[in-house]
Amino acid sequence: MTEEMNIATLQRAIANFSHPANRDSYFDLYTENTVLHGYAGVEPGLTSIKQFYALIWTAFPDANIGVQDIFAAGDKVVCRFVMHGSHQGDFMGVPPIGKPIALPGITILRFADGKCVERWSQADFMVVLQQIGALPA
Repeated sequence: MTEEMNIATLQRAIANFSHPANRDSYFDLYTENTVLHGYAGVEPGLTSIKQFYALIWTAFPDANIGVQDIFAAGDKVVCRFVMHGSHQGDFMGVPPIGKPIALPGITILRFADGKCVERWSQADFMVVLQQIGALPA
């Protein structure tokens, strides 16, 4: 696959992530054995990835991703993003308060045969906890 094709695959996945009716298609991005690094408790494999995102979408059902930068080098795609949503469900033990959140992050995805097989991410969940009042600002 070309770098442009890998970017297009990620962009399709992000569009699906941001539209609740299409969220199941978000997982077309990954293989059955994809490994995510940087998200505590997410074990290798699609089942664990789906469980992680179910928690996100329960807490922030209107979650959407805005891409700030995206580029590719070889088999890797880098994306700097901000996830926006409103706190409408339990998140890390914090009951919903309805406040908007903005979760900034950066992720690097390694592709093979048109799918993500490994991903490294840094997302600022501490700032989300501050935004929903669980931590002091």
